Amino acid sequence: MSLNIQINTFIASFLFGLFFGIELRLNHKFIYQSNKTYKILTTFFFVIVNVLIYFIILKKVNYGILHIYAILAIIIGFLVEHFGMKYLLDIFAKKLKKWYNLS
Repeated sequence: MSLNIQINTFIASFLFGLFFGIELRLNHKFIYQSNKTYKILTTFFFVIVNVLIYFIILKKVNYGILHIYAILAIIIGFLVEHFGMKYLLDIFAKKLKKWYNLS
């Protein structure tokens, strides 16, 4: 596999990790419903859809070959989204408090 395809795979996997983190944050209220059947079905379809999306992306980028660095890039992208979003929300909350003189 050429270096160009490996770099494209890493970038696509990293971006998918960011996308997955955002999507997980948005679907949090559906995944943690009180109804157990609804929770199981929502989680099942969430995982299936995301796996299918990722393999479609991989098929376009590198003919569907999965490497360990692709999985690591997804994890890194997810962690960057998780901690980066937390950091950005903290900064935004501090600026709002400063602008509106909230304590």
